[in-house]
Amino acid sequence: MCLQSLSRCMHREAADALAEDDALAPVIAEHGPLALEPAEDIFRRLVVSIVRQQVSMDAAEAIRTRLFDAVEITPAGVLAASPERLREAGLSAAKVEYVKATAQAFQDRDYDRSSFEGMETAAVVDELSEIRGVGPWTGKMFCLFCLGRPDVFPVEDLGVRNGITAVVEEELSRAEMTERASRWRPYRSYAALYLWRVTEK
Repeated sequence: MCLQSLSRCMHREAADALAEDDALAPVIAEHGPLALEPAEDIFRRLVVSIVRQQVSMDAAEAIRTRLFDAVEITPAGVLAASPERLREAGLSAAKVEYVKATAQAFQDRDYDRSSFEGMETAAVVDELSEIRGVGPWTGKMFCLFCLGRPDVFPVEDLGVRNGITAVVEEELSRAEMTERASRWRPYRSYAALYLWRVTEK
């Protein structure tokens, strides 16, 4: 019987299961079990994902820091902030629209973590994709990092694609990557964490 917390048990189980794949085994041996923990504030974490769209991690972190210092990152706080203030924090004009639309949706629909309980991951992505600026990549990041779902494969992410190319040592299409990742069920989110580690080197 595992005496650790349930989440830590899952981290270990995921690492052990994924290590059965020879492609991932060396990465897992190097890094050990990785943690997948849901964010405490799902709105704030979704805003972070929007900030990270199509920019480098370093640039995104700089913008996130300025934005979080300048504005209260709640639906009401973002809606109250002027577009000029959001632009001064580093958001593009498009991302100003996106975070405003996200704040409006959270306020109108009263979203919280329980809003998505019982929904399939694809349904969550579809639901969030109704918000301007939220597409499949952002929706999957939400399922991974806001809801902590263990079996999400964000093939839309460049880092994941680069990671899978590195570990399988073969150029694959997105469809082929998704098929290759099917062997990592039900821990594809954890596989993504390891693939990101590969690209951090």
